[in-house]
Amino acid sequence: MADFQLVHRPAVHEAFASSAGAVTLQPLPEGRVIQVLGKPAGDDLRQILTEFAGTGPHGLRSAGPGQWFIVGDSPMTHDEFQAMAAKLAQHAFLVDQSHGRVRVGLKGTRIVDVLAKGTGVDLDRVAVGESAMTLVGHISVHLTRLAPDAIELMVLRGFAESLWDDLVRMSREFA
Repeated sequence: MADFQLVHRPAVHEAFASSAGAVTLQPLPEGRVIQVLGKPAGDDLRQILTEFAGTGPHGLRSAGPGQWFIVGDSPMTHDEFQAMAAKLAQHAFLVDQSHGRVRVGLKGTRIVDVLAKGTGVDLDRVAVGESAMTLVGHISVHLTRLAPDAIELMVLRGFAESLWDDLVRMSREFA
């Protein structure tokens, strides 16, 4: 038994909204983040993985060749994770990243202008549902366009507060 009790607290817990509604920055539910690593020289698993991505929009996200994230707003139990891993064992390796990654949502009419200050990705060419691994400033993020005026950034927990502060600073021009 541990000598002390762990206290779970969110990595970021503030919301930022510009007065004109041009930018809203919101921490998203911690839920589930499952990293899927396809076996070398394996098949494209996109069709197989959609079964596990849930009913939410863009639950399955590309993260590079043979890699994906399965993301959802609700947490996954250990038993659910083990069942998924058993079903996918012949195709892929799974890593539960739910504890280690934080999702931040940006909404509004000026989000492309905000992110243009920190990333080299041409966001006008990123279609709804597409993802990219990139940097925002010096911080590595997984970016997904959820809607024409909504983008989600997923970042390692240890960098979440720094990313949040940078995004607030980058958004102030549009407040």
